[in-house]
Amino acid sequence: MLREQPVLNVLLVNIMLGTVWHYLTFFLCRFLSPKIFFDPKRRMFKEHKWEKGGRIYNDALKINKWKDMLPQHIDKDGFSKSHLDDLSVRYLDEFIMETCRAEWNHTMNCFFAFVLFALNDPAMAALLTIFLIVGNLPFAVIQRYNRFRLQRLKRTVVRKQERKKDHSPKTAVSADDNDNETETVA
Repeated sequence: MLREQPVLNVLLVNIMLGTVWHYLTFFLCRFLSPKIFFDPKRRMFKEHKWEKGGRIYNDALKINKWKDMLPQHIDKDGFSKSHLDDLSVRYLDEFIMETCRAEWNHTMNCFFAFVLFALNDPAMAALLTIFLIVGNLPFAVIQRYNRFRLQRLKRTVVRKQERKKDHSPKTAVSADDNDNETETVA
């Protein structure tokens, strides 16, 4: 289709199509059900053994040196992933789900490469695919790295809460009290 067109026309058409693709994936990730599509237990978001809990990203890619230099997108009512605002399990679950959503978005953007190869000559498609991958893959990797760290943090928070609960006095409602006061059980 675009193989016989002048290079400038090819670039403009590809940029327009890529922009449409990126907006479609963005809107899909905003409107798909988070509990169904962005569940961290889904196969796509689970950790692989070779990832070593995310350590591979720091060891091989030195992710800690560059991840904070990349921009993040936050909607008007969006979720900022630049820092932790809370250490509650609920907040961590939401943060973890947001890393799944962002990873899905950037991964789906990479699939635009198939459109590039279908419409363009192989050399142009390969060149544009490099830009596509460089513009999306680092963001997907950051989400995986952060998710594994957040999941470890969540496990720590849950363990601390369980220990605290096990060591705190238990309360029971006395059946004889009409006003339903609680009494401490030692």
